[in-house]
Amino acid sequence: LSFSLPIASPAMAMLSTLAFAVATLSTSAAAGGLLRVPISKLHVQKVDGQSRGAQIMLGAAAQLGMAPHTAPTTQDVLSKNQYNSAYYGEIDVGTPGQPVTVIFDTGSSDLWVAVARGAHGKGLYFDGDSSTTHHSLHEPFHIRYGSGDVSGMFCEDTVAVGQLMLPNLTFALVSNTSGINGWDGSPYNGILGLGFDSIAKSSGQTLMSALVASGQLERPVFGFYLGDNSPGELVFGGVDPAHVASDFTWVNVTLPTWWAVGLDSIKLGDVLTLSATHMAIVDSGSSLLAGPKREVDTLMAMMGAEVIQGHCLVSCAARLPDLAFNFGGKAFALSMEDLVIQKMGGFCMLGIQAIDIGMPLWILGDVFMRKYYVQFDWGQKRLGFALAASGNNL
Repeated sequence: LSFSLPIASPAMAMLSTLAFAVATLSTSAAAGGLLRVPISKLHVQKVDGQSRGAQIMLGAAAQLGMAPHTAPTTQDVLSKNQYNSAYYGEIDVGTPGQPVTVIFDTGSSDLWVAVARGAHGKGLYFDGDSSTTHHSLHEPFHIRYGSGDVSGMFCEDTVAVGQLMLPNLTFALVSNTSGINGWDGSPYNGILGLGFDSIAKSSGQTLMSALVASGQLERPVFGFYLGDNSPGELVFGGVDPAHVASDFTWVNVTLPTWWAVGLDSIKLGDVLTLSATHMAIVDSGSSLLAGPKREVDTLMAMMGAEVIQGHCLVSCAARLPDLAFNFGGKAFALSMEDLVIQKMGGFCMLGIQAIDIGMPLWILGDVFMRKYYVQFDWGQKRLGFALAASGNNL
């Protein structure tokens, strides 16, 4: 079974909290065996023409302690993208299924959903008492994200992503979401981790591991297309060729923990080459590009950018050289247009942030994944990168 999920992508906001718009969710069959489930995307609230918010840092940020039997088919979940803020989609939990919106996060491995106590007044949350297949495990759950902490208890229940159904999947019911910045105004109700089992907090199978073991997937892969101010899509069991504009470059995962690849170098046009950092994590749960402070500061200086309260600002009139990440024998370049996530008067905010975690690495978040379609090959522990087709109207 190959399954496509429309999704939304996390993007960076400006000063305090994120506000989110929720779009109507629907499910429709599409040609070629794809089942498309439309979903929505976070957007930044603007006050007096200025955006306010905090970038989303999930996945790798959580683990690294960053601060700041049916026939195989294809399942397709669509996501509506508003203002390039955060990508999320809908799953069903329990029996009968209760709809829950989740951020699809390749940088973490656990699934958790909020219950009434952790919903903080949100209309949608999971009620285990209303599920005939619910089983409490009485095991505590806690995870720390770059955007805040959540905690609760593990349980088992049925989880369905489109037509892909997993009975007795272990996941967490979260009752404390107070540490997540902007939670009260967000449209999502949980996180669905798509990382490897080795970094999961749960002792049970992760969702992707369970899908592969169930035999429901045509191939043990999933593919991300993050729309640029347009809907996005997550495909389980294959990829959607309509969103791929080049051949895939395959790169082996360095360790079966995060979706990490060996990084050869970073180049800013012909003026600067950085080669001190040798690992990059592809993380759909992070809004931006994030790297060691020394390297980010060097890049910003060469770009003529100012770093104000952690935000990298450059004149919109500047003509910047491409920023390229080199791995797998290929340069994956990002233009200034790709890097700019917000314009404020004559200044452009770049989707780059400095991080200090004690180990040198870069995180390639949604800024990178909007430019490049990424195929996550769970079976062969490798990543495929291709230029994403633009202008598709999902």
